[in-house]
Amino acid sequence: MPTEAELQAEIERLKAENETLKRPRGQMSLRVSEKGALSVYGLGRFPVTLYREQWEKLLGMAEEIRRFIDEHDAELKKKEA
Repeated sequence: MPTEAELQAEIERLKAENETLKRPRGQMSLRVSEKGALSVYGLGRFPVTLYREQWEKLLGMAEEIRRFIDEHDAELKKKEA
């Protein structure tokens, strides 16, 4: 059975999470997940969550990704805001 202090801490955590979820759509934010991964909120319905090494690999490919997007612009769909 959780103690009163544990219940209060959980309430505070949930309040903070609710505030994060209330942010206007399109506003991005970063958080560390419970498992220690980096989550990016605000890109879509669900956060994009990767571990540090995965983010570093992805960021290392940034120019290649930009080039690919430019080369395949006609094939890629653009989501209307």
